Amino acid sequence: MHKTIAYQGVQGAYSEQACRNAYATYKTIACNTFQEAMWMVERGDADLAMIPLENSTAGRVEEIYRLIPQMALHVIAEHFEPIVHCLLALPNATLEELKSVASHPQALAQCHNNILDLGLKAEAKLDTAGAAKELVTLNNREKAAIASKLAADIYGLEIIKENFEDIHGNTTRFFILSREKTVPSYEPSKKYITSLVFQVQNIPAALYKVLGGFASNGINLLKIESYMGTQILPGSQFHIDIDGHIDSYILRLALKEVAFFAEDVRILGVYESHREHEVEYTI
Repeated sequence: MHKTIAYQGVQGAYSEQACRNAYATYKTIACNTFQEAMWMVERGDADLAMIPLENSTAGRVEEIYRLIPQMALHVIAEHFEPIVHCLLALPNATLEELKSVASHPQALAQCHNNILDLGLKAEAKLDTAGAAKELVTLNNREKAAIASKLAADIYGLEIIKENFEDIHGNTTRFFILSREKTVPSYEPSKKYITSLVFQVQNIPAALYKVLGGFASNGINLLKIESYMGTQILPGSQFHIDIDGHIDSYILRLALKEVAFFAEDVRILGVYESHREHEVEYTI
């Protein structure tokens, strides 16, 4: 029986492409929302979920950072997926026939200059793969879509132009989520990331005191994201990615200091860094 991995989007979405590249033997499951993909894993209806965190061009995915503190899942890996936009049209359609192009607003923005150069009218849709799917239904040779090569294969569309984005090197970082907690054995020669969330008291310099433990132990923080507190929990909440393994001596020392000043410290996951496989990635 095939293992399964859930993602948000229509068949042919970049998230499905990431699933296939990272877990080639897994069966992919399309979900309408990120939360539905997570629930699939929580219920045991899927083994893993592929969830996008941020894009090197568009920035962070706000909805995901709102869901992370609430989830019961564990981060077991990260994956970086290069985003290569393709200009798609119906089979045998020519570039000269095209008058409009549809896609997600982010994809349209990332291909803005090329769209202008071709004199096409941009039409915003809910997602890239959905625009490709709709193109087949419309059966109009004057219309195009911007989506993945995978979407072209699935819906039988012609790739008019590959690498259609204005700036190459666009990359999305994903978390792979599992119901089961797995922590790789610590090997000093490898690079690891420890992700965690914590709450700080609503007092002056609370975050400074928490982060001091990392600074004094010479530990690098790869990213930090903040969440607003609530009336019940007025203190701010933070998500940080740490360059290191939880079983390393210096990280254990730092986390003791964090626990002294912070509340509700929760390890989201410990996993091997995928960054070393990337030439460049900037959040």
